[in-house]
Amino acid sequence: MLERVEIAFETWGSLNADRSNAILICHALTGDQFVASANPVTGRPAWWPQLVGPGRVIDTDRFFVICSNVLGGCMGTTGPASSGPDGTPWGLDFPVITIADMVRAQAALIDALGIGTLFAVVGGSMGGMQVLEWVARYPDRVICALPIATAARHSAQNIAFHEVGRQAVMADPDWCGGAYLKAGTRPAKGLAVARMAAHITYLSDSALQRKFGRTLQDREALTFGFDADFQIESYLRHQGSTFVDRFDANSYLYITRAMDYFDLAAAHGGTLVGAFAGFKGRACVASFSSDWHYPPTESRIITRAMIAAGIEVSGFEITTDKGHDAFLLDEPDFARALEGFLGASARQRGLA
Repeated sequence: MLERVEIAFETWGSLNADRSNAILICHALTGDQFVASANPVTGRPAWWPQLVGPGRVIDTDRFFVICSNVLGGCMGTTGPASSGPDGTPWGLDFPVITIADMVRAQAALIDALGIGTLFAVVGGSMGGMQVLEWVARYPDRVICALPIATAARHSAQNIAFHEVGRQAVMADPDWCGGAYLKAGTRPAKGLAVARMAAHITYLSDSALQRKFGRTLQDREALTFGFDADFQIESYLRHQGSTFVDRFDANSYLYITRAMDYFDLAAAHGGTLVGAFAGFKGRACVASFSSDWHYPPTESRIITRAMIAAGIEVSGFEITTDKGHDAFLLDEPDFARALEGFLGASARQRGLA
């Protein structure tokens, strides 16, 4: 049990008179609440500016948009780096968390904001898992659900990649058994390797080939050793080194474990149809052709289960070579599909 939880969140736009225009956006594993504005802590730009903002697909002139840092996170919401009961960082004494716990914390935030029903819950990757949990746990509080590039449970391959990352963190001597904050250290090398391994799963082979191929950094200064001779090596090392400056290692362990534990059907009698049985709203399930992290087959499983549960659902697959991260990038067909679904749903609900 956590006796006290702090939730860090951002909002954009304004609630209408009957509080019917709220949209909750759920972030992915390494995301945060700064979906439409720059992160004031790290200086990083908004992570979904092409879709969220005034006049955008998720129009902040029309909708009241909410995004919170997940439970167990490290951007203001209570997590392993937060102070525990004794005033020192929780570390590994922080309780194990699940996707369901994250959603329950979000529901508490929505309650605190005085919002009874969400017009839409939107999220990609781990954010999509949260969307599915919202549909299953709070079916009467969601009008529209948009799970993007996600799955109802992790494959063995995804669990394996996460375990490689966790082991890299824990093998770093500076991890100190999870008590690195008390020791004044930081497992930067282990966390960087974890990020590098994970980042490979977010891209497609064709995108890596197109962007980097086998291009060398500098043919005149090859080391044939352990420096980054290939551009792809340099790119991954950059991803790792910048990640450790903005993410807590123990949060990475806890959140990846929460994703691995997620199995929506298991919590509802072993069937996804049972998980979706109480939902009376509309859904739109999106996937990307080159996403091998959460391939389109996973989205089709979700869509078919929703159809079997009697939900008004549409599913679409975007043809792209950008891999799993395509939902974070400029994909005009994806944006148009989301805009069409949200626009039609808003008109159906009488939202001006």
